Amino acid sequence: MKIQFLKNIALGSVLAIALVGCEKNDGPDDNTQEVSGPDVWDREFVTITEAFPDAEGTAGNGGTMAYALTLEEAADPNFEVDVYTVGYPLRSQRTARVQGSANGNFLYNIQYTGNDGGIFNKYRVRGGDTFEDTFEEVNTEPILGSSPRWVLAAPGIGIGVYASAEVEASAEGAGADFIDVKSTAKIAVLDLDNPEIIRQTEFIIPFTDEQTKTGYQIGRIDVPVLNAAKTKVFIGCNLTRSDVTKKSTVNSRGSQSWPAATREVGTATLVVDYPSLTNPKLIYSAQADVNNHSYRTMTQYVGDDDHVYQAAASHGSGYKILRISSETNTYDDGYVFDLRTALGVNDANISAWRYVNDGVGVVLYTRENTDGGYIALIDLTAGTGKTLNTDNQSDVGFSGNDDIDGTFAQFQNIGVAGDYVYVPMTPNGVDGNLYLINWKEGSITKGARLKNQSGSYYIGAY
Repeated sequence: MKIQFLKNIALGSVLAIALVGCEKNDGPDDNTQEVSGPDVWDREFVTITEAFPDAEGTAGNGGTMAYALTLEEAADPNFEVDVYTVGYPLRSQRTARVQGSANGNFLYNIQYTGNDGGIFNKYRVRGGDTFEDTFEEVNTEPILGSSPRWVLAAPGIGIGVYASAEVEASAEGAGADFIDVKSTAKIAVLDLDNPEIIRQTEFIIPFTDEQTKTGYQIGRIDVPVLNAAKTKVFIGCNLTRSDVTKKSTVNSRGSQSWPAATREVGTATLVVDYPSLTNPKLIYSAQADVNNHSYRTMTQYVGDDDHVYQAAASHGSGYKILRISSETNTYDDGYVFDLRTALGVNDANISAWRYVNDGVGVVLYTRENTDGGYIALIDLTAGTGKTLNTDNQSDVGFSGNDDIDGTFAQFQNIGVAGDYVYVPMTPNGVDGNLYLINWKEGSITKGARLKNQSGSYYIGAY
């Protein structure tokens, strides 16, 4: 179902939009729990997701299956499941960008590409392959496009973002001079408990005139997070710079382009006030210069100390975790967590990570000079970490590079429930396990056996 939505957004405006669409389904009978609303029930399940190939055989590009394990099944290495065969297909033409509620009783998804790209769906988790679609559909496409970047930015709050850059040049095609560039951002806030878009805005990203004329621009933003005080949204940026001293060329897509130039500013974050979504500004880190817009996995979290911890990592590159101060809402340049130093691994790069509790986090990482994918437990306060050994960790198929087929390329979520962290680990086309990490004890055990197939990999636990 494609829901009609306001298509003209005034520049810099913020509008409250009412949901237009289907009514809630309150459940099949009076004896069942409510299908929708906030997640107020105890956790019963850990849901795992698997990406599978498209019709052309491109690994992980055909869609997403989900299966809900009981806590007992999740922890049992003798329990075996083939999610591709027995799982539930989440709506999405390509790999779904799935988010989960705190207790795992709901999954949220905005469909990615295709005729229904941009449509939000919500599912009640019932166990096994049973997921009830609440039919509370919301069309985000007019704001976020048909391939939206969005995450669970705080309990019950989803935030989607979109950015584009438009260059002003002396002429079209090759051989033109660079004059200036304008980067535009769009933001939509979704109420996930009672699905609707509650705020939206569009604005020019506030570079200085000198920055834009020297080629600085942002063409993609992602992984927004709401701070502890619920007064600011921090958004990761793909910051690039064009070499304005060179003439334009035409790339393989037929678009006018300029060579890249060296950046003179560090990792950048776009900040807006919440809930107004006004007063945009850019903040820069002096501790890193790697982009922080990630790729499908959330990479910034609010810690127990109310600071935001953010991985300067994207597309399998980057090894530092930065901190944004809760007092100043800018980078705390006196703090940096260096994964390579913590592990003593000089070529480690962060593919995904999750803040757990008490300064403890779990990192999925790859190595530049070694095949495989690895799990590490880290202490953000002490600056220390250790690798937790898993089967198949040195296998090919864990690449964090978007251009190479591999489970870490599309990994989306590390599950947390109580004392345990849940991580499915399967190289492309190879059987694996759901691993349970006791973050308090620092131990790891094998849970449910995960059957796999060629061109598929497990990409999340919720």
